[in-house]
Amino acid sequence: MLATLEHQLELLARQGCANLLTRTLQGIEKEGLRVRPDGQIAQTPHPQGLGSALTHKYITTDYSEALLEFITPVHESPESALAFLSDLHAFSWQQLGDEQLWCASMPCEIAGEDAIPIADYGSSNVGRLKHVYRQGLKYRYGKMMQTIAGIHYNFSLPEAFWPQWQAICENSDSLQEFRSASYFRLIRNFRRYGWLLLYLFGASPTLSASFMAGRSHQLETLNANTLYLPWATSLRMSDLGYSNKAQASLQICFNHLDSYADSLQQAIHTSHAAYEDIGVKVDGEYRQLNTNVLQIENEYYSDIRPKRVTQSGEKPVHALIKRGVEYIEVRNTDINPLLPLGMDLDQARFLNVFLISCLLGQADDLDEAECRMVAENHSRVVNRGREPGLKLLTPAGEVSREALGYQVLEKVAKTAALLDDAQGTDHYRRSVSLQRAKLEDSVLTPSAQVLKALRESGMGYSEWVLAISSEHRANLEPLIDPAVKQSLLDEAARSLTEQAELEQAEQPPFDQFLADYVAR
Repeated sequence: MLATLEHQLELLARQGCANLLTRTLQGIEKEGLRVRPDGQIAQTPHPQGLGSALTHKYITTDYSEALLEFITPVHESPESALAFLSDLHAFSWQQLGDEQLWCASMPCEIAGEDAIPIADYGSSNVGRLKHVYRQGLKYRYGKMMQTIAGIHYNFSLPEAFWPQWQAICENSDSLQEFRSASYFRLIRNFRRYGWLLLYLFGASPTLSASFMAGRSHQLETLNANTLYLPWATSLRMSDLGYSNKAQASLQICFNHLDSYADSLQQAIHTSHAAYEDIGVKVDGEYRQLNTNVLQIENEYYSDIRPKRVTQSGEKPVHALIKRGVEYIEVRNTDINPLLPLGMDLDQARFLNVFLISCLLGQADDLDEAECRMVAENHSRVVNRGREPGLKLLTPAGEVSREALGYQVLEKVAKTAALLDDAQGTDHYRRSVSLQRAKLEDSVLTPSAQVLKALRESGMGYSEWVLAISSEHRANLEPLIDPAVKQSLLDEAARSLTEQAELEQAEQPPFDQFLADYVAR
């Protein structure tokens, strides 16, 4: 792969196109639970001051009414994306009263599934559709899994890059086909080497004992209310977190857009016996949207997705088929509780240079044997990624975590040098250097740092995260600019008006609306 990447970088430099790689487009989606002052999950409705979770551009909810989700617009630099994310935090804290925003991926102490309120989006058909979908998640996978939070990092390259890169590659496909194929090349290489991101940035080696109540597990006890694995990096991304057995049998193919769309649509249109047993509408109440393996595309839990902004009423997979891939959504990023925003600028820069390296790397498809190898490496790293002597799989046999990691970082460093030279900076070289240090000493990884800080605090998991959350609030809440605050107040008011208009407008019965949606 290194030879392929070096050749691609050389072509870009020779044609004077390296500067286009520095003009990345990025947006950040970050989830976080609202919790009470005692650290329990909040039971209150979505705060009025935050506007409508259905129609607000930047602040919504995910599965639970208590699970906030911040969505930045697309930004032309990671600095501005993180600055906007900081403003969303500060503004939201000012609307939360004595509630707190949980600063970790694994949830607070939760008394049981009955304590987890499902998100409510009002009485419009669109709002009811979102609520019923979440009811389906409850019946299919249970509520507890849906309280996990993470960061989704959306990435793309500017439109100006694609025709020039296509010309350099002497590719004769349509520009849309070329761009989609290039993004799927990125996805294939991300899946090959994404284990490294879990090692470098995984920050959930521990969790509240309440998360596993009533379930068998092999976690160890850190203290009375805290479970952990001593060498884990990201329990969020393990079988304890976002996974389910029904989807384990899905053969979603990430090699090309057509195979991806076909396999995803098959899952969306194939009924599953266990979900047939649940029923769709029982005693006048909807339990799920349908009985298929996936109710909708978003139900598929993947660490990376090809995406395109949808038009009104359009399904995501149809948008991809019609207009191609627009950007990539990276979904394997934990919230680092030690960082005020859950991630920082060095991490964002490294993600950019890593993703560009994946885009320009080897073009080979993933066969079944390599997919199994990818899955095994993922499992080893999330559960025991810092274990001394850990070995990972390659087509040539097992190699040490460090050796394989250095091979990947060598590739990424070549890209970082090109970007820095084009900009006259050392930002990207620095981001790679910081990650190399973590390979040299696992004590520097976020997962190790979290365990160290938790142990030194003498607290249980929930007590410690609540204390750290309060520190972040105290440091960031006063920093919002008055003009930015006013714009977010205006957006909150606008969103409430829009939801009211949706609910007052004439609409068909929900049964008909849902049938039309499923058929479409």
